[in-house]
Formats: sequence, structure tokens, C-alpha cells
Amino acid sequence: MRLNSHQLRELDNSSVWHPFTAMSEYRDEQAPIIVAANDFYLIDSDGRRYLDAHSSLWCNIHGHRVPAIDHAIRNQLDRVAHSTLLGLSNAPSIELASELINRSPDGLCKVFYSDCGAAGVEVALKIAFQFYQQRTGRSEPRDKFLYFDGAYHGDTIGTMSIGSIGRFKNLYTPLLFPAVWTSAPGATPDQPDAERQQLEYWSGELERLLHLHQGEIAGVVIEPLVQAAAGIKVHAAGFLSRVRELTRRFDTLLIVDEIAVGFGRTGQLFACEHESVSPDIMILSKGLTGGYLPLAATLVTDEIYNAFLGEPWMGRTFYHGHTYTGNPLACAAALASLRLIFQHDVLGNVRQLEGTLRRELRVLKDHPHVKEIRQLGVMIGIELTNDGNPFTPERRIGHQVTLACRRRGVVLRNIADVIVLMPAPAMSEDLVIELCRVVRESIAEVLPCPLAPALRG
Repeated sequence: MRLNSHQLRELDNSSVWHPFTAMSEYRDEQAPIIVAANDFYLIDSDGRRYLDAHSSLWCNIHGHRVPAIDHAIRNQLDRVAHSTLLGLSNAPSIELASELINRSPDGLCKVFYSDCGAAGVEVALKIAFQFYQQRTGRSEPRDKFLYFDGAYHGDTIGTMSIGSIGRFKNLYTPLLFPAVWTSAPGATPDQPDAERQQLEYWSGELERLLHLHQGEIAGVVIEPLVQAAAGIKVHAAGFLSRVRELTRRFDTLLIVDEIAVGFGRTGQLFACEHESVSPDIMILSKGLTGGYLPLAATLVTDEIYNAFLGEPWMGRTFYHGHTYTGNPLACAAALASLRLIFQHDVLGNVRQLEGTLRRELRVLKDHPHVKEIRQLGVMIGIELTNDGNPFTPERRIGHQVTLACRRRGVVLRNIADVIVLMPAPAMSEDLVIELCRVVRESIAEVLPCPLAPALRG
């Protein structure tokens, strides 16, 4: 017998600890309990439909219950649901690795699987550390990584060590390894001279740090072009290519975290393609399976891979792996999703939606409580402000706006006072226009101003 909404909610409150969720408040909010989905909508236990405007936490690409992906998973179920990659292989993991290499920036030739983004970053850190100790004729014990202000790469010990968002990491500081921090230039398209000055200054600062720590840094870790968890902070044009240039000059690996920005959200399959950058290591997850199943992939160059080759007794093996590494069901879903991106010209759709989003949200720039609208592709951050200052935390203004959106049938998440819009790359223009209307109305409800009639237009 199926449980009704009341029974489900009682069990939820008594049994489930939700991630990144203030549980005392959550219990009082009567959050939707999702029991079904279709197209770009989620359906709760009371039958109410919600537009999935955050792509189920930035991973959904084509919508829900996509026939091609459903079929790929069911077809794989008729063969094998799981078999380890430790000493064995499986067909979907081989086919997916080949497809990813063919679609990735030049030089990335080997794929190491894991099962979530943070794990994929941990893989990258360990590979970089071990690589410098094992590369032929130039063994160096490099034990530092460089990361940027606003960085978020996950919540494991290693990934928190190269993250800079205080509320996610400060409590755990005694557990973390030391790393080198610097800032990055933000995009200011309306002030090109200021953006160029920032670019020159922070490129010079990065060069100074790489020189200062020469021979110590195993890798520079960056979210290319957009720092999503920082509130959709967009880097200045040209910064990523500068980072690539400097890492080559100082013989340091460039590690790009494409977990949030990959698979079309910026208008290219991978964000680093905007600046024709080929990294040494690239991490993929979230959209990799179209938002269906957990899977991550860490791609490396042949130079890195070859440093791990040798007789078993030599100890050069990469001793790392997870039980569900390269899971056949997840790899089958990823193959189907990747092919759909090109069959349906999802990248072209993103480029069209980018203009639609910018047009539909433009009126918000005149709202007295909107500090900035940051955007690349279908990644949007609307930062709310209280006369130029942050709202006091107890007001939870960003959260109040997302609740107002939910009452209007749209599911979003905020990052503090930044409202994050992350529609699926394959979403239709009509649904994106509806999303923008709801966001405008919800901001007008929570933060009334004389502009309110125009926001509802």
C-alpha cells in the first residue's frame, strides 16, 4: 500500500537527514515530497507539478523520463546491472570512455571513473600528487595545490582543502591540508577597462605565486569560467587561457573542474572550450548521465597516465577505486545523454536561451534590491542587496524568494542572497520565459518596490 503525503512527511521528518538543509526549519516548511516527474516538471505526493528550474541540483540536461535514456538503462538491465572495474571491464564503460575522449579537448586520452563530483576531484588531486613523484627522471615530492577565491569542489576532506567558501569548510579546518590561495578577476562586461585591469592584476598575482612556490605546486585547480557555488561568479574573459599559459610556464598541472559547467550549460560542451584551453586533468560529473545516475570521470593526458605504468612490484600503480566505479547502468545512461546533446542540438538551444534569459530578466537590473545579474549560458545568479549591503542572515531573503517561487510552481535553490536559475540545457523557450516571470514576481513579492507592475509584465 502506498503511503499518503502525511505518512511520508512523518517518516521523512523522523528518518531522513537532508544535505545542505537547515533541518529545524525544513520540518516546518512542508517541502514537496517528489514522487514522479515528466518532461521538465517534478510532481509531488499531492499531485502538484513544479517546474524543475535548478535541473535537480544542476545535473538534469534533457528533462525527466527521457525515452532514449530510459531505454538505454532498461536495455542494460537485461544484460548486467553492475560489475567491478577492478581487474575486469564492462562494455558501457569502454564505449563511454571512448566517446568522452573523442568529444574532449585535445590531449585528454584516459578516463578514470568514480561516482560523484567530489570523488572525481579527489582522484585528480591524488593523481597529480603521485605523478610528480613518478614521472621519468624528474621525481619531485610536490604537495601543494593552488585554488581560487570563491572555489567549491566538494565536501570531502581533500576538496574542502581547495575550497574557499567559509561556511562549508571553516569548522573542519584542523582536518584539511594546506593549500595556496589567490583570487580571480570577475567579469564586468559593462566596464571593459576595469575588467582588463583586473585581468592583468590577478594574472600577475598568479604568476607571482607560481614563481614563489615553484617546484612545490602539483596543480592549479579551477572551475573554468564560472564558479557556480560561489553564486554564479563569472571570470573575466581570457583569464582561463592565462592560467593555462602560466601553468605550462611553471611546469604545473592545470586541473579543470567541469562538474557544474560541463555538458552544455555555458553554450559549449565543456566550458574550457570557450577559450580553446586543453587542460592536463578534467573532472566531469552532474550532467554526465543527464541527471539520471551517479557517475564521475577524471580525464588525463597520456603523459600523466604513462607515469603510472611499470611492473607491479615497482609500486607505480594508482591504488584508488570505488565499488561502483564505471557502473554499467550509469555509463549506459551517460552514453545516451551525450548522444542526445548532439542529435537535438542542445548546445544551439543553450545559446538561444542565453539571449532569452538575458532579455526576460533585464528589467530586474532596475530593481533597487538587485545588485547584479551574472550569467553565462543558462547559468544565472541574481544577487539581492540591502542598500548595497548583504541582508542580515536571519531574514533569509534568498530563501524567502525561492519559497515564493515554489508557491508559484517553480523549484529553485538560493545561495545566501543569490537566486540561482539553472534551467536544463534542453528546456524550451516557453518554459524559460515562464520561469523568468515567476522569478520576477517572487522578487517583487518579497522585496516590494515601485517597479513591481513591470516585473509582472
